[in-house]
Amino acid sequence: MSNQDTQAAWHYHNGTKHPYGPLMDRWHAFDPRKQPLPFKIYSDLDPIPLPLPGQTLSTPALSAISAVVPPSPGESILDIDSIARILHYSAGITKQIDYPWGAMHFRAAACTGALYHIELYLVCGDLPGLEAGVYHYAPHDSALRLLRRGDYRSVPVEASGNESTVAGAPAIIVFTDVFWRNACKYQAREYRHAFWDCGTILANTLAMSSALEMPAQVVAGFVDASVNRLLDLDPQREVAVALASLGNGSAQPPATPSQPGPLSLETAPISGKEKDFPAIREMHDASSLADPAEAAAWPVANPPRQLPKPEGPITALCPLDESQMPQDSIESVIRRRGSTRRFSQESITLQQLSTILERSAQGIPADFLSPHGSTLNDVYLIVNAVDGLDPGAYVFHRDLGALELLAEGEFRYQAGFLGLNQELPADASVNVYFLADLEPVLQRFGNRGYRAAQLEASTMAGKMYLAAYAQRLGATGLTFYDDGVTQFFSPHAEGKSVMFLVALGKRARRQLIDIDTGG
Repeated sequence: MSNQDTQAAWHYHNGTKHPYGPLMDRWHAFDPRKQPLPFKIYSDLDPIPLPLPGQTLSTPALSAISAVVPPSPGESILDIDSIARILHYSAGITKQIDYPWGAMHFRAAACTGALYHIELYLVCGDLPGLEAGVYHYAPHDSALRLLRRGDYRSVPVEASGNESTVAGAPAIIVFTDVFWRNACKYQAREYRHAFWDCGTILANTLAMSSALEMPAQVVAGFVDASVNRLLDLDPQREVAVALASLGNGSAQPPATPSQPGPLSLETAPISGKEKDFPAIREMHDASSLADPAEAAAWPVANPPRQLPKPEGPITALCPLDESQMPQDSIESVIRRRGSTRRFSQESITLQQLSTILERSAQGIPADFLSPHGSTLNDVYLIVNAVDGLDPGAYVFHRDLGALELLAEGEFRYQAGFLGLNQELPADASVNVYFLADLEPVLQRFGNRGYRAAQLEASTMAGKMYLAAYAQRLGATGLTFYDDGVTQFFSPHAEGKSVMFLVALGKRARRQLIDIDTGG
């Protein structure tokens, strides 16, 4: 099926809506005692231990979240220490809880259901401390494993249509999705979660790259089959979903002599039994790019789009100035970050909310967001408890740096209902919804635009996670009743579709630990 046949995206999106989308089984049950192994383990490959990150970087988290490092004339120095730091604080293990039935490990970025279905691979040239090769990153022992020896960067360069940031990068991270690890709980909706959970990791990757003063860019346009073949993936079970180029100024990589062949490497089984959800593979295939020419043509510039001029009362953001900003490092914030499981219903301040919005909305360096600062999503809010802001429904005007009041009122009950009848969104100070007008997005990008809209929303939400924890607040990602959210914010949001929801607020004091179980 062609990427341009956008009925596939609509079929998948409408079919995986809550409640009772036709691609979902309302009687499906998840048994946490039988959840899949959360690690990909290559049974016969020796580990290459990564150095533990040493001295903490001096960059404050709120600066790292918002800053974008532009490509520089010279070459960015990337070595095994910086690679180790980026990988660890993107997807490494930062917490362990010991239960009577065993230990549970929590990662640097939030993941729906704590099922950790996103894997990271590294494709690099020769770097100080690391030879050129294709590697898999293993969080369980903080090590790389060499899959292919040699410089294979020309494969993602060609697959991306010779995207300039990929062509000049000394290293490229490939993010993949292991279907069954998440589908065991969330069924066909898993393919949405692939981009939700990839995006929250990317928020960390971009923040760490910024702290290292390293240019980085998200690349969503590439020939899927070429990248999957390079990593020797079984596309019935695992597929590449995004790339991130790291650094710049590297010489054009040498051409690969031939197409990478199969490796036939043995990996530990992740589950005794797997159930197939054809809708996931069908949506992936329908949004795949067939050749480098299609990849080169895919990332077109976004036409200017703005929200309608405000008709309701507006409140200007008032973020903390630099002298007031918490100075906690990005690493320390990532280490303490979790997914809040209980909010206190206490108020946060307008300054705190303003800082989260302002620091998260500076633009994401991505091949589908051109020029920089473009967006595919609009941000709507239900404000329950913010000092200096009336409770109600709002829309965020990025160009004005202001919130427009759409409807004044106490909407805690509605927030709880829209978040699948959970207490978390009802108790949160603020619920932030990302809504995209999918029709023009799909017209511009084809089915792959659905991936892009999800990925932008989740990356921005990942930045909000970090901005909240940098201010000693809590955050959690949640799922939602799709059409109910659109109806709640209509007529302003009429025709738009929800891509992501993140709840923000103060964590309840009796809570012992934040756990990633959102989604």
